[in-house]
Amino acid sequence: MAKLIFKPVGLLAGLISGLIGKKLFQRIWGAIDEQQPPKPQQRLVPLGKLALALALEGALFRVVKGLAEHGSRRAFSRLTGSWPGESRPRSE
Repeated sequence: MAKLIFKPVGLLAGLISGLIGKKLFQRIWGAIDEQQPPKPQQRLVPLGKLALALALEGALFRVVKGLAEHGSRRAFSRLTGSWPGESRPRSE
């Protein structure tokens, strides 16, 4: 039941983390290069610069999303007394 109730909270946390990740990437990229980050659709783009931009963006989005998801689950747990997910990693 907690997982179902948590769904909208998780969705909101995901949207907010996406916005934060985007802003963070823009600030960090601004410190790396004065130009806008290259996009895969652009024809004349240095591959190294594209790879750096994509790796940085992907890593930042994943870290921010993971921290936001875990934080929202902790807050939900404090409010409801129920953890919406697994307590421990599964051993395989």
